[in-house]
Amino acid sequence: MKTFPMFLQMAGRRVTVVGGGEQAAQKVRLLLKTEAQIIVHADDLDPELEGLRDEGKITQASAVVTQADFTDRALVFIATGCPGADAASHAVAKAAGAVVNVVDQPDLCDAITPSIVDRDPVVVAIGTEGTAPVLARQIKTKIEQQLEPRLGDLAALAGRLRDLAANRLGPRDRRDLWRWVFNGPVRNAHARGAERDAAKQIKTAIETGEFSREQGGSVALVGAGPGAKDLITLRGVQRLQEADIIFYDRLVDPDILELARRDAERVYVGKAPGNHSWPQDKISNILVSAAKQGKRVVRLKCGDPGIFARGLEEAEALEAAGIAFEIVPGVTAATAACAAQNRFLTERQEIDAVIMTTGRTATNDGPPEWLSELRPGTRVCLYMGVHSAVELQEHLLKSQYVDQIQIEVVAEAQTDRQKTVDCGVRDLMTALAENEITGTAILSVVLRKSAAAAANPPLRLIDTAS
Repeated sequence: MKTFPMFLQMAGRRVTVVGGGEQAAQKVRLLLKTEAQIIVHADDLDPELEGLRDEGKITQASAVVTQADFTDRALVFIATGCPGADAASHAVAKAAGAVVNVVDQPDLCDAITPSIVDRDPVVVAIGTEGTAPVLARQIKTKIEQQLEPRLGDLAALAGRLRDLAANRLGPRDRRDLWRWVFNGPVRNAHARGAERDAAKQIKTAIETGEFSREQGGSVALVGAGPGAKDLITLRGVQRLQEADIIFYDRLVDPDILELARRDAERVYVGKAPGNHSWPQDKISNILVSAAKQGKRVVRLKCGDPGIFARGLEEAEALEAAGIAFEIVPGVTAATAACAAQNRFLTERQEIDAVIMTTGRTATNDGPPEWLSELRPGTRVCLYMGVHSAVELQEHLLKSQYVDQIQIEVVAEAQTDRQKTVDCGVRDLMTALAENEITGTAILSVVLRKSAAAAANPPLRLIDTAS
């Protein structure tokens, strides 16, 4: 980030605006939402600013400014409409050590005004570092539609009741309380205008300790998706934001962890091929232990927790210990690999069977079982298939369809390191070597119906009677 987002304390502080026209009025409108003292330096004010001055909401001062006019200011906005006058005022303000925003001159700005969604005291600020203000406004519009108009009043009510909750409830119960308030019937009641009923429900819940909450610890087995952080599901993000502790895998994008609560503990339990520094039974045991301590636990796995992710072993350990758990599915690598090539797992009239398997089995004796299922219209997605590519090629070379099979390889799908390769069976090892693909990849064996039919055309009866 070139700019750092931060909310400034404005109550009782002074803000200087230089200029008396429409540009200055736009900044004053924003500042009037705060509790700052607004001083406008201009000899002539437009009618809107004149009205605000007459109402006592702003103070008018001389257009001639000195360093003293910028000393001890929370912010300075310069908006005379004249580039030369703006630059001159900017120089004086900077000499006074002020934080300055010069309208339409980003090179002279210490601070940039964001697009704002106002549900006071809930405020959402959207910035693009001055590069795309139209995009910022589009995002603002979407957020405006998502946040109900009365949300700020509910947040203010929660703020007034925080001390009461703190005196009666422990930290975990307080989090569960506010989660209940903002995720359920209380928020719905408040949104439809039943403010008194909502307030009564919150107060009763604080007094009695009776509200919808999880008793003891719990575990969510969450699929992080195949790579890019925006491929995790909304439910997955919600569980991350609720977690007290997160156990994550080697292939999980570190950016995804930024979606979690800042104070959530993060524990790396990654396992590299051939180096299981965290054996599975140790991971299962630590999930049980953390949940028994009353923590809300997330086990964050790359892809989908139910597809070659050892999720079953962890679920069985949790179930045996009587720990409540939830499975949050994720986008699996096979789907992501096809999408990376603008393709699909199935294709109408071409591929109607999909097999997901691994490059290596527990025994690795003889040809893989799926080879007998390889018939026209089949896609076989091999997870961790690169390390067994030599054996795979040997088996496929014996297939009657060897020249009709297409191999699709996608390494590190949906990341900025992504590589894609298409080749035939005979060229597989050469293609992997030339593209330096040695690690994480999905290798798909594809036999389309049209390719097989072209190689083995159906018999045609010939009429010889004529």
